[in-house]
Amino acid sequence: MQNHAIVSREEWLTARRALLVKEEEATRLRDKINAERLALPGVKVEKAYVFDTPQGKRTLAELFAGRSQLIIYHFMLGPGWTAGCPGCSFLADHIDGALPHLEHHDVTMVAVSRAPLAEIEAYKARMGWRFPWVSAFGSDFNTDYHVSFSKEELASGNAVYNFTLTDSARGGEELPGLSAFYKNEAGDLFHAYSSYARGPEELIGTLMILDRAPKGRNETTTMDFVRRHDEYETASKLRGR
Repeated sequence: MQNHAIVSREEWLTARRALLVKEEEATRLRDKINAERLALPGVKVEKAYVFDTPQGKRTLAELFAGRSQLIIYHFMLGPGWTAGCPGCSFLADHIDGALPHLEHHDVTMVAVSRAPLAEIEAYKARMGWRFPWVSAFGSDFNTDYHVSFSKEELASGNAVYNFTLTDSARGGEELPGLSAFYKNEAGDLFHAYSSYARGPEELIGTLMILDRAPKGRNETTTMDFVRRHDEYETASKLRGR
């Protein structure tokens, strides 16, 4: 509890009740934002995207796996990378437990990366994950949904990320995001939603727990404490713990 004031129970209750008012306001605002998100118009997907999967080539429509809703996590793993982005890996640690609930509620969740399938499978095995993860290698999918960029785009400042122009100062050729799609009874596909940068942060349950811990996230820069889950022991040894 370093740097926390120490007060009586009555003073704590006064402060806690004041915070509760703001928490309830934030909950109502979140509900309002969720309703507005659901009310967003859709854009028909006209391009025929094809992905490499462990079961062979699959179209975007086939990734729905018989459901009407598809959530895609744009995982930062580019061709030739030896490991995925630590932040994306942190989020991915929270997916497997959600899958039965999502699938029962007519939602399929899939990760997509630009790395070839063999490289995805190798990293997935290292991490011990089970969620579906497919490759967009050779496809326009990552480019069209603004998570993969050429060096020329980044250098020119003409790359669009998080709905605004960006450049190489923001990141490399791969960046994270999340996109939602809907399939109607006729089989037509629609892009419903995308979110980038810190947008998908609420998917990371660990952060929500830390936000309620006495020291919070205890970070200097965003998620600077995060490691791939098999690297914490090594990091602790380096710090002499």
